[in-house]
Amino acid sequence: MSTGRSRTSVARDPTAVVAEGAELDESVAIGPYVVIEPGVTVAAGTRLDAFVVLKGPTSIGRDNRIGTGAVLGGEPQDLKYGGEPTRLVIGDANRIGAYVTISRGTPGGHGVTTIGNGNVLEDGAHVGHDCQVGDGVRLGAGAALAGHVVVDDGAEIGPLAGVHQFVHVGRFARIEGHAMVGRDVPPYVVVAGNPASVAGINEEAMRRRGLDAGVVAAVESALRLIYESGLRLEEAVARIERELPPVDEVRELVRFVRERHRGVIR
Repeated sequence: MSTGRSRTSVARDPTAVVAEGAELDESVAIGPYVVIEPGVTVAAGTRLDAFVVLKGPTSIGRDNRIGTGAVLGGEPQDLKYGGEPTRLVIGDANRIGAYVTISRGTPGGHGVTTIGNGNVLEDGAHVGHDCQVGDGVRLGAGAALAGHVVVDDGAEIGPLAGVHQFVHVGRFARIEGHAMVGRDVPPYVVVAGNPASVAGINEEAMRRRGLDAGVVAAVESALRLIYESGLRLEEAVARIERELPPVDEVRELVRFVRERHRGVIR
């Protein structure tokens, strides 16, 4: 691996190693002992702290902050992976903490792991191969997403929580710290425990979104039909559609439940 210029000249520590074939905007700040491999692209305004390792193919957007010792774009931890060309794509304005690890995709997951915009991944968090993380997600220190997990916008996953492969976490759901999640978590639900179960409704997230009182009441009523009525899931969904206002958030909840991948957490 050579120390080619790769178009970077601003705030690069002399100990950093940047391979020929890496493409970095000239404004990228590179700390001590950073290693950037071929096939990596980094857009303007991103900062790489000491000992960061970027493995390609990986694309990183603008204005990201990547903490000490993070390893992004490593090979997927999947025994079926045979060295095929797969990718990691990271958007803009993410805060990625110290020693975070994010794996590339696998052929079985369409070949790509994606991280959206404005996310916070705290120290020591792990995002496995083929995960799809939306925008405004918070992943607590030491939390881990297994392969193929989907996390929708605004979800919160607490410290040291674990999420099973293929689980879908809905928008503005919250997973409390140390929880072990093996089933899909609908939007606006709070789950906790090992194994995780429903602990409440994420009213705080609804308030942050500025939802009006009628929408909040409809979402709460829908979730209570699912979790407190004693009805089978299909019966609860039928009552939601029959009895509650057809607001977007309720439609989203119904769609999520019907499209469940690993069964809905109850």
